[in-house]
Amino acid sequence: MTVPLILASGSAIRAQLLENAGLAFTKDVPRVDEETVKAVLLAEGAPPRDIADALAEMKACKISDKHPGAMVLGCDQVLDFQGRLLSKPDSPETALAELKQMSGQRHMLLSAAVIYENGQPVWRHVGQVRLRMRALSDSYLTGYVTRNWDSIRHAVGGYKLEEEGVRLFSAIDGDHFNVLGMPLLELLNFLALRGVIDT
Repeated sequence: MTVPLILASGSAIRAQLLENAGLAFTKDVPRVDEETVKAVLLAEGAPPRDIADALAEMKACKISDKHPGAMVLGCDQVLDFQGRLLSKPDSPETALAELKQMSGQRHMLLSAAVIYENGQPVWRHVGQVRLRMRALSDSYLTGYVTRNWDSIRHAVGGYKLEEEGVRLFSAIDGDHFNVLGMPLLELLNFLALRGVIDT
């Protein structure tokens, strides 16, 4: 890789996706008050897709200013449930309440990625995945949250499809990488077109 790539994220799964794809990169985690930014954008009537994109851009921009000449990748993922944005649950009670609301319903995961270079955005993409949750009993959902809280508290919507959370769903329409929080195929296509990675 001729141009340094920096992941502006502390996400272990995003780093693993890049590593598994054979990319050389470093990490520099930005300090961004995501909850305040979300609150402001929601108050302005921004849809969930725009919020994911704005947060990804903010992360990339913040780190790009410190690393001229590098490509900086910022990412964010939000859950759109009937036009309402859901984030990482702040308590087991919140996770359980949100899962009960989504039971038997459809929702959408939005995974945004933005690349900055020399303080300017040069690429962006928001991947979408549509999911249908099974109609689940309150007792199962209570047990699910209890068994998995240590893991799912880090996940939007309170589930992880790579773990027991896959049992919550009857249908998933979209790219698995977007479920994991990164539009990886689109990112690789851009890096290949720019000559950053060999093809």
